[in-house]
Amino acid sequence: MELFAQGIIKAFELLITFDAEVLGITWLSLKISGTATLMSLFIGVSIGTTVALNDFIGKRVVISIINTGMGLPPVVVGLFVTMMIWRSGPFGFLEILYTPYAMIIAQAIIATPIVMGISLAAIQNLPPNLRLQVLSLGASRLQMVWVLVKESRLPLLAAVMAGFGGVISEVGASIMVGGNIKGYSRVLTTATVMETGKGNFDIAIALSIILLLLAFLINFMLTQIQQRQRPR
Repeated sequence: MELFAQGIIKAFELLITFDAEVLGITWLSLKISGTATLMSLFIGVSIGTTVALNDFIGKRVVISIINTGMGLPPVVVGLFVTMMIWRSGPFGFLEILYTPYAMIIAQAIIATPIVMGISLAAIQNLPPNLRLQVLSLGASRLQMVWVLVKESRLPLLAAVMAGFGGVISEVGASIMVGGNIKGYSRVLTTATVMETGKGNFDIAIALSIILLLLAFLINFMLTQIQQRQRPR
């Protein structure tokens, strides 16, 4: 219990004193995970909606692959991305290994299936006749899709929260592709692992508390938006 107490005290100390290193790590964590979530939102909603609205051979197989991807192990993603951008890999010429850009790519790959799966389920759960009703009113197919997405805005916001929560707390892929370089690619999760390995449990606990506070604040804001959109 003494370690936890020290960790809580250390967390408040770091926050109150505006520790430059901690603020930098926190901002980088938010920037990387936020960018990855936005990328996954665009890709995931687009593909999820497309799969939900079209019938084709092998659709159930595709849905099964998407659902499997929702539990994609981060270390597997980290290994795949590392191999792709390794010096001798197909994208090695980009020279982005051990950079925040590589971390964004890895986190986007992790979050995309989560957003995709929830988006797909949200569109599929809409009333079957809604699509026909919208088209019968003279809407184009693109307008019809936009109406369906708007009708699914509550679960789609849940998809954003799930995607962000999945990457802000991710550590395996971030270490593998980012390298945990101080002042450059070190984020809250990788810093926590490093401090724990060094035996600095008070700092590790403090970083964990800051990570939890950051995740709570982001999800609290998204929840407020979601609940305001909820039908009365």
